[in-house]
Amino acid sequence: MNYDFHSIDNIQKESEFQILNNMFFNSKKEAPIKVVDSKHQDLELITKMNQELARSLDLTETLQDSLELIIKRINAQAANIFLIDEKKQIFQCIASKYQSYLEDFEIPISQGVMGKAVLNKKCIRVGDVRKDVREIAEFYFDLDNKTNFTTYSVLCAPLIVSDECIGVIHCLNKKSQTKLFEENDRKLLETLSGPAALAIRNAKMAKDLIIKNRIQKEIEIVGEIQKTLLSKNIKENFPIAGINIPAKVVSGDFYNFSEISEGKYGFGVADVSGKGIKSSLLMSKASSLYRCLSKTIFSPSELLNILNDEICETTSRGMFVTMLIGIYDKNKKELILSNAGHEPPLIYSNDKFFSKFEDAGPPLGIAPKVKFTEKKISFEKSSMYIFTDGITEIKDQAGQMLGPEGFQNYIKKYQNISNNERLQKIIEDLISSGRIQKDDLTILAVDGE
Repeated sequence: MNYDFHSIDNIQKESEFQILNNMFFNSKKEAPIKVVDSKHQDLELITKMNQELARSLDLTETLQDSLELIIKRINAQAANIFLIDEKKQIFQCIASKYQSYLEDFEIPISQGVMGKAVLNKKCIRVGDVRKDVREIAEFYFDLDNKTNFTTYSVLCAPLIVSDECIGVIHCLNKKSQTKLFEENDRKLLETLSGPAALAIRNAKMAKDLIIKNRIQKEIEIVGEIQKTLLSKNIKENFPIAGINIPAKVVSGDFYNFSEISEGKYGFGVADVSGKGIKSSLLMSKASSLYRCLSKTIFSPSELLNILNDEICETTSRGMFVTMLIGIYDKNKKELILSNAGHEPPLIYSNDKFFSKFEDAGPPLGIAPKVKFTEKKISFEKSSMYIFTDGITEIKDQAGQMLGPEGFQNYIKKYQNISNNERLQKIIEDLISSGRIQKDDLTILAVDGE
């Protein structure tokens, strides 16, 4: 049979355009297929494979159907599709027809005719395995023993997209008296492998996109759950307010406050090391524990002792939590504070003077059985600001950090308005000034009468 490869190339381009159209515009129309004579049989097969691969989101099932078409056209006994796992540097069988157990094996990408096809980036024919080079024969003898199959002849075409090999199509044994493939069979599989590679890549991209969107949606749900763990600000005459602006969808910062008895208020602020989902999950755990325990334990140091032991038992190595816990007693006009490696809070007095609470123990999760201490300080006609390092480390366009002194300027600027509105104004001013937020921004303000 003679092939017009120029025509095949044109049809391939048209087929590739149809794949992309189906992939990204969700077209469900099938181009009519007309079989004029045997010369167009291969073009019909290419078009049908492309349509099915582009339309289906079940890549494995569709590849099984495509292998059936290839087997019938080449008249092969069995066929497989292997994709390359770049991390493990192995072939993984994702579709197989008439050869069993292949999914159980990890085949190094350097072995067998598959390895040679990938290395040389061309379709290879092994006319007779038993007469070929020793390493090829030994590879198939070993694989045959594991899969209860007898290999006589092999065709293997690399799946290449944009000069990158993503896998191979692997055909075994001609259904003929000799069981051996011929050169025309090699050329035919080479022709089929080009559009198949593009279709497989696009179908895989579509599947990956669906997974990515699902993961993103789950992350957004985690972010929404995290927001419910933060205390809601009370607008009128409440001495504590907080604000948290995540750098991404989820946050590694946390704050909570509540009135534990008349005139007595508990509060806590925490910052988890690192970023991303892992950090946000640790933050959720720490915040949930704090919310639960703070309802019955009114000693900041005792709370930190319990939280530290629990986090040490379950946290991943290298992760830790900085946390400051306090109680404000409006009647006694005093604060009780205990700090586990957190940023020293700023206290702004009525006479416009700043001071810091410097006492601190190690962060939570570093070492078990640490005994944290707590300290009482007088607190009258002042405001205390507990914040995470995202505030002081936020940079301007010149790369300069805000620093504690810069933060103090924002406090002075908005001190005379209610704590809830004050924190909103500070954050809005920080962001609108052109500073670049790369970390979560969290502030909790406690106003003493």
